[in-house]
Amino acid sequence: MRTDLATPATNGTSHATNGSSPLVGLRRQLAELDQAERVELLRALLGDAACRQVGVYPIPAGFKLSVVIPCYNEERWIRELVRRVRAVAIPKEIIIVDDCSTDGTRAILKELEAEAKEVRVILQERNQGKGAALREGFKQATGDVVVVQDADLEYDPAEYPRLIQPIIDDQADVVYGSRFIGERHRVLYFWHSVANKVLTTLSNMFTNLNLTDMETCYKVFRREVLTDITVKSNRFGFEPEITAKVAKKRKGRSSWRVYEVPISYSGRTYEEGKKIGLRDAINALFCIIRFRYFN
Repeated sequence: MRTDLATPATNGTSHATNGSSPLVGLRRQLAELDQAERVELLRALLGDAACRQVGVYPIPAGFKLSVVIPCYNEERWIRELVRRVRAVAIPKEIIIVDDCSTDGTRAILKELEAEAKEVRVILQERNQGKGAALREGFKQATGDVVVVQDADLEYDPAEYPRLIQPIIDDQADVVYGSRFIGERHRVLYFWHSVANKVLTTLSNMFTNLNLTDMETCYKVFRREVLTDITVKSNRFGFEPEITAKVAKKRKGRSSWRVYEVPISYSGRTYEEGKKIGLRDAINALFCIIRFRYFN
């Protein structure tokens, strides 16, 4: 039976200056192999346990990942982001929901859709926010697993194998990628980190989960989890809303299993296009309470 394999994406470049370096030779050898042969070689060299720790493991035959990307005024980043998503060696569909961009993003999306058959673009008629874009993207997703991907370059698609691994291993139904449990991150705004920790703590108090990063972009779901949830928040209230609704199901007889895995984070500044602000933090607080006690 044929299986695809999740392997960390590589860019094919070498930092070595000596062409006889063993690393250069290994990279050349890996580049000449197909996907299955490449993974088997890595498993032979490193061992199965080490490979699984870095996201090298077999993907079930017929598996498909749905990558849902909400997008608004991201002409600077979107082409490179899609290139990185496409480079991940997992069978996938890429659903980009443009939230009525007013820069050159839509023209770029039209080109991307024409260039790659796995890219599908949905155009919102008016700007509504991240939650509204995700709501539409989730409706269109057909994969076995759905991952949320922001349209900037703050989060690295090369980490998909690590993110979906607990679901592939049938240990989890929902996975959160946490920026605060051990991976590298860009040093930026202190008060953003304080707000994040406060909101995560409050969310945990109301949901009885012990998450470290409720506000993370990287949330991964078995598709049936999302068919059981109706997203109502139009903006960044999506994050506490989806967390509250996953937690409510978790308390039931057939609960969703929630995992966290460490991820890297390369946050951007407001000058680079960051959009979330104080208004969204206040709204998140409201959503934590609203979706704990009201549907």
